[in-house]
Amino acid sequence: MKKLTTKEAINLLAVGEIIAIPTETVYGLAADARKSRAVKKIFKAKGRPTDNPLIVHIGHIEQAEKLAKNISDEARLLMKHFWPGPLTLILEDNGKVSKWVTAGLDTIGIRMPNHERTLQLLRKSEIPLAAPSANLSGKPSPTCFEHVERDLVGKIPGGVNGGVCEVGLESTIIDMTVVPPVILRPGGIKRHEIEAIIGKVALADGSIETNESSEKLKPKAPGMKYAHYAPNAEVFIVNGDIAYFKSLINNYRKLGKKVGVVCRKSNQYFYKRAHLVKSVSVDGKQLYKVFRQFDDTEIDIILCEMFEDEAVMNRLMKASEEKVLS
Repeated sequence: MKKLTTKEAINLLAVGEIIAIPTETVYGLAADARKSRAVKKIFKAKGRPTDNPLIVHIGHIEQAEKLAKNISDEARLLMKHFWPGPLTLILEDNGKVSKWVTAGLDTIGIRMPNHERTLQLLRKSEIPLAAPSANLSGKPSPTCFEHVERDLVGKIPGGVNGGVCEVGLESTIIDMTVVPPVILRPGGIKRHEIEAIIGKVALADGSIETNESSEKLKPKAPGMKYAHYAPNAEVFIVNGDIAYFKSLINNYRKLGKKVGVVCRKSNQYFYKRAHLVKSVSVDGKQLYKVFRQFDDTEIDIILCEMFEDEAVMNRLMKASEEKVLS
């Protein structure tokens, strides 16, 4: 996959192509949000359901005024404190972007990413970029350029190589069109940080809709309706102590299954009987890298510890389709 200069990236976007861009959260697959023909290419390349809205990335706060209407004082405060950064605001759409971006909703998700190369691209081009994660739909998000190459080589003309993503989990998404505001997806900006600025906010339950009626639901934000972030092996979350965790490993081994473990770094030595043990920090920065490493093995089952971080647990619940062993 070609590694693009900023000028090459802007030229491709200007003619309706899609490219990969780095952000502090994960790599995005970007297109001019105003061009339906370009945005459709994102869905095709990823195999993404068309009722799953896209986040629009901007380079200046003033651009939010051009894409949204009735922006509240609270929303402006969050922009001032957390942009550029891993926070997406759901605002009222004013119709300037393609309906493919908003999935036909009257709301739009906007954020300003905190990555030098992408901010430079956004500010030089003045193009608002619709950019979901640059991976195949449902799979672990890419946190380095090599991940993008693995998933999308031959599907896109190239991407901007920005190194390893600093945060490693997607942005927090907060719906600012309701009172109180609701966090639809936890992420890099924590709930207590938001509440310190605008007061009490609610937290959506984040459950995965799997019944027939869910087919008619239109999620306001990415990651609300479909299973996401999943490696090839089946994922389970373990709600229990170390002894229970070890008993599960032994039971699966007796069934001829190769077991992998995702745990805190401080606990990695407890799981010696697992075929492969991958540890992550408590904030989950290496989670997607770990999932992709498991994809390179013959692991059948991945057992995951519980984490206190809301963003990490959200990703684990989606990856496991809420399968919890206790």
